[in-house]
This record gives sequence, C-alpha cells and structure tokens, in this order.
Amino acid sequence: MAFDPTRDYPLGTRRPDLVTTPTGTPLDRVTLAAARDGTVAHDELRATPETLRRQAEVARAAGRRQLADNLERAAELTGVPEDELLAVYTALRPARSTAAELAAWAARLDRRAAPLTAAFVREAAAAYRERGLLRA
Repeated sequence: MAFDPTRDYPLGTRRPDLVTTPTGTPLDRVTLAAARDGTVAHDELRATPETLRRQAEVARAAGRRQLADNLERAAELTGVPEDELLAVYTALRPARSTAAELAAWAARLDRRAAPLTAAFVREAAAAYRERGLLRA
C-alpha cells in the first residue's frame, strides 16, 4: 500500500510497517523489554532518514512548510557523526564563526550529501552578515 501523508499520520499507529530502526528492526519489536535485554541497542532508538522524510511529507500536506523543511534537514543529518553535528550547531551560534568558517561548514555538509542543511548554513551566514553577528 502506498504512503498517503494525509491519511497515514501518525505513522507509528496507522502505518507501523513503515517505521523501523536504522538496521531494519520493525517498530513492534522496539519495546522497553527489548531495550532492557539488549535485543534493541540504544543506538537503534533513532529515527531513520526514511521516517523523517515521511514525517516531512505529512507536515507539508498539513501546510506546515517550515516543519517539513526542518524534518528534511534532519533526514540529511542522520548520516553526520554526533561530534560533527554538535560542532555545526556551535558554529551557528551568533558571533561564534566567521563567514569563511560557515562557508567551510556548508562545503563540508555538501560533501556529506546534506545540501539542504548546507544551504541553511549559507542562509544563516548571510543573515548574520546583515545583522553584524559574524565573528570578526
């Protein structure tokens, strides 16, 4: 059955067949007992890019464009290591980075197949430039 973002929300209730862990464990096997006995490891308790993209479709169908954009960027970022994610987050704080540093982060994100997030960093850099929020 095809996914319908206007009918299949919430995914976990209406289409649990579409929700899995990063290694493919079905949603119905992700339980507290499975976590306790080690059947499901803590790093399996993450959203997959596919689930995040479906959630973005739901948000877009409901007219929530900004939420959809955020979910699409989140889907891209599932492949970025946590330490790098935290570094990007820190770099995006006002007055933490120069224009060149933000450009370098955007290029790095492009290389990691995260073009939407790279565009977001470039947009933030432009806004920071206009508002005087870049580090000198």
